[in-house]
Amino acid sequence: MKVILRKPHDKLGQVGSVVDVKNGYARNFLIPQGLAYPATEGSVRALEEEKKQAGRREHKEKKSAEHLAGELEKVSLTISMKVGEEDKLFGTVTSQMIADELKQKGFELDKRTIILDEPIKALGIYSVEIKLHHEVTGKVKVWVVRE
Repeated sequence: MKVILRKPHDKLGQVGSVVDVKNGYARNFLIPQGLAYPATEGSVRALEEEKKQAGRREHKEKKSAEHLAGELEKVSLTISMKVGEEDKLFGTVTSQMIADELKQKGFELDKRTIILDEPIKALGIYSVEIKLHHEVTGKVKVWVVRE
């Protein structure tokens, strides 16, 4: 039986692949689990249309992410922290703190998109990467100052 994969499968292939599997495997596992659907002429045409729409949507998302990255390049955040001896911070600057500061500047971003290679534990100026799209990252300048 020929089926079209809706989700990637380790042994069968990627999304949109038309594969030939045994009837029982398709009817009892792949189709009920939502991993595939039968490959009829109509579903093959529908798959092609879905691929076109997904490509257009991906292109649009990438363009908006590139625009947002350009806007973020202009932003500079200031986070004031309590410090102890030798300008060591009490605690660290977290991605949630950076996300809150960005929200105050008008950028609604999830804290999971902010990439901190290592925790910020000292005063200074840092360049922090933000993953906006799987191909696009933006950078924000973060100033950590004494409270």
